[in-house]
Amino acid sequence: MRTIRYHQIADVLRGRLGAGEFPAGKILPSEAELGASYSASRVTIRKALEVLRGEGLVAARQGFGWFAAASPLPQTLTGLATIERQLADSGRRSERRIVDFQFVAAPDHVRPLLGKRVLETRRVHLADGMPFARVTVWCREDLGAELSKAQVERASFYELLPITVGSAAQTIGAGLIDPADSELLEVPTASAALVVKRTTHDTEGAAFLVSEHVFPGHITEFVAEFQSLEAFVSPRGLRLAD
Repeated sequence: MRTIRYHQIADVLRGRLGAGEFPAGKILPSEAELGASYSASRVTIRKALEVLRGEGLVAARQGFGWFAAASPLPQTLTGLATIERQLADSGRRSERRIVDFQFVAAPDHVRPLLGKRVLETRRVHLADGMPFARVTVWCREDLGAELSKAQVERASFYELLPITVGSAAQTIGAGLIDPADSELLEVPTASAALVVKRTTHDTEGAAFLVSEHVFPGHITEFVAEFQSLEAFVSPRGLRLAD
């Protein structure tokens, strides 16, 4: 019996997925790249991928293309928690990698809160070895002066700083992955992202941390639990973006 070409390609891709070449959430090569690799038309490649999608092995999202199927990684909205703790609660192995650690002039949106000069750290968080978030934190200069790169790579600012958290204000919006984050997160430039901006205050109400968290949109979801009907039908903090 003649083997249909797209079934052959599906078999090969299934083997690559099974071997862990593409872990859950990992973006696959584009249809054009796969076509060049297997000397096949994009129509044939798409048929092969549709076979694998029918088996629940891959998924597709506009702006991302095809990726190894993955359950979304939940981020709770009901409390202030580190990414590591939330991943651990989901049964995922977490890792952080520091990309930048330097004292800089505070960006315009940070200066009114933390002063003219800040410690800026940029890091990548991984879930089971896959890039999951880019986080940039700006820390007040006097507090950052007591920290080392090794400390920040090992633990969160909440654990390292001798300050009790009083409150935090957080906004979540839609964004697009820029070229720098595309490289760090291994997703296409201009693909969808969830962007979280947070300002953390001490018990006296003074800001001491400002942060920005960028999550690839195809593997992230935010979860809120409402304890009453009133909270459900009248969520606080809903506003139109500028």
